[in-house]
Amino acid sequence: MSQKRIVIVGAGFAGYQTARALSQRLRGRAEIVLLNPTDYFLYLPLLPQVAVGVLEARRVAVSLPDTLPHVRLVLGEADEVDLDAGRVGYTDPEGNRGRIAYDRLVLSVGSVNKLLPVPGVAEHAHGFRGLPEALYLRDHVTRQIELAAAADDPAECAARSTFVVVGAGYTGTEVAAQGKVFADGIVRRQRHWRRCGPSRWLLLDVAPRVLPELDRRLSDTADRVLRQRGVEVMPGTSVSEATARGVTLDNGERVDTHTLVWCVGVRPDPLVSAVGLPVERGRLVVDAMLNVPGRPEVFACGDAAAVPDLTKPGEYTPMTAQHASRQGKAAARNVAASLGYGERRHYRHDDLGFVVDLGGAQAAANPFGVPLAGPLAGAVTRAYHLAAMPANRVRVAADWLLDAAMPRQTVQLGLVRSGAVPLESAAPEIGRAIAAKAKE
Repeated sequence: MSQKRIVIVGAGFAGYQTARALSQRLRGRAEIVLLNPTDYFLYLPLLPQVAVGVLEARRVAVSLPDTLPHVRLVLGEADEVDLDAGRVGYTDPEGNRGRIAYDRLVLSVGSVNKLLPVPGVAEHAHGFRGLPEALYLRDHVTRQIELAAAADDPAECAARSTFVVVGAGYTGTEVAAQGKVFADGIVRRQRHWRRCGPSRWLLLDVAPRVLPELDRRLSDTADRVLRQRGVEVMPGTSVSEATARGVTLDNGERVDTHTLVWCVGVRPDPLVSAVGLPVERGRLVVDAMLNVPGRPEVFACGDAAAVPDLTKPGEYTPMTAQHASRQGKAAARNVAASLGYGERRHYRHDDLGFVVDLGGAQAAANPFGVPLAGPLAGAVTRAYHLAAMPANRVRVAADWLLDAAMPRQTVQLGLVRSGAVPLESAAPEIGRAIAAKAKE
């Protein structure tokens, strides 16, 4: 009897945990193939720390070959699923086409930037979903401050030292909070900065408060820290138009800037809707076993799946890393059970709480529903991240210690030029725009 093949599409939180748990459960009794555009799992919650120079990029990139030794890695971006033939089509990093057959399929392709029909945003805004974007933002902020310090025109100086972040969820709040600290550090080292005003950071969101998905006390804590640092928090406000030289807010105000960071949110990867199976707001409909109804060989988890929330009947689990990680483990159990190894179980999970790193010793957290703020929340937040990371813990902790003891290095590396990844890209971790622009 030939060995069964399980193909996992995507190595985000859900896909990585599926592959890891399956390799531990099956122990060579089935071939496990992981299809992913890169050879690493990206620990997204720490990406803002890469953007501000606290962590080096490889600290948040967990090697797939090193940590999943019994899983076959295929580098490629999936763009086709043939359910009848049982094959997944993909394009590898060099543009070659490939197909891989499966006996069991796990779709865990994750999510992409959520675009809104705002003129100029797709052309001039920068996303924040992958390493190329974080590295670009670090270089870009450094470059803008240095150019502002050298500018003779006060208006140009002010525009280059103004940074607009749209979206006050987890990512946008952390980018604004930590970006302000990073920019202020560069400003203090600019001897000619006195000719310009202070760096200006704006955090916009259509919601009435920052972190609207969290408890009001955590939201208020984050808002207070942001305002104390000088971030202009503008709830109930968004962008109505973007250009290369500034943005127009929906209240009519014009803000001159060279930097628009788009952190509005995410939507399921377009591949999910293209599969041809029922979806719920772009997420593949699955049962509580993470199995697609009528397709016993197809499973889905993470942001790609509309998973029934058994703790809240009638609702679906939110698109969070916490749910994705645990759904990956549940999917692994049920896929193995479908091959005759173990028993199937429903996915059920109560929230353990959330953490938001605001930079320095500041954070907002509610572990097990207990609201925390200040240095204690900062310690809990970093402990949570170390526990959640599948590898690189010692290196991350070492970078944190170095950052506490030494000034950050703020030189431009010049690795990413003129924008990182187009907002409409389904794979921001690839940074395909880099090579294209380098040839121009």
